[in-house]
Amino acid sequence: MVKKMLTVSLLLLATLITKAQTVEEMVAQAKQLETQMKEQEAFDKDKEILKIQPTNLDALVQASEMASRIGNRQKDKSTKTTWFNQAKDYAASALKVNPNSATANYAMAVAMGRMALISGAKEKVAASKDVKKYAELAIKFDPQMGPAYHVLGKWNYEVANLNVFERGAAKMLFGGLPDGSLANAIVNYEKCRQLDPGFILNYYELARAYKANDQSDKAIEVLKKALTLRNLTYDDASIKADCKKMLDDLQ
Repeated sequence: MVKKMLTVSLLLLATLITKAQTVEEMVAQAKQLETQMKEQEAFDKDKEILKIQPTNLDALVQASEMASRIGNRQKDKSTKTTWFNQAKDYAASALKVNPNSATANYAMAVAMGRMALISGAKEKVAASKDVKKYAELAIKFDPQMGPAYHVLGKWNYEVANLNVFERGAAKMLFGGLPDGSLANAIVNYEKCRQLDPGFILNYYELARAYKANDQSDKAIEVLKKALTLRNLTYDDASIKADCKKMLDDLQ
């Protein structure tokens, strides 16, 4: 009887080990798919992983980031909203698994930032506080995370460019405007460039900030550099096309 129980236990242990290895391999495959710019496939793989292991932090974070990217490419607001809500849900689940995860906080900052950009004045201003909070938490837990500085830069840029309705909403909700500026946006974007020099979207947004700050020479320098970089994500080709257009307009 004891021998039989031991045999069953060993079989169960072997099954669990095999399953864990399979999930580990699936996580590696999902990351490889992202590297290959197959973001939909990476997202689908993450969903497969989460069916087996719902608390897998890597899969939750990547699923959130992929949903934010895929959603941002959609044409209509309704579809974008559906994707961004998924991104927020996956990020929220990741934060439940580990609230001190830099990548989970970053994923939430991105998801909320994407949603804010397609929302009305009140929703945009209300979400902006959380975008800043999660980006700063990501930096707290990983001071070398360049993309988190990019999110802070984007936050500053958007706050500096709030329209009259959004400014009114900020005054009503918070008693005044959040503390954001073009100068701070540039500092954050430059910090991101220092930490993650291959992040092409950051170059485009940095150039926009320099342009808005009447520093066209700096914008031109940044755009020229962006055009020399290797594409790393699905969106990089179109971002570089936007960089080329802005460069042509400035020269």
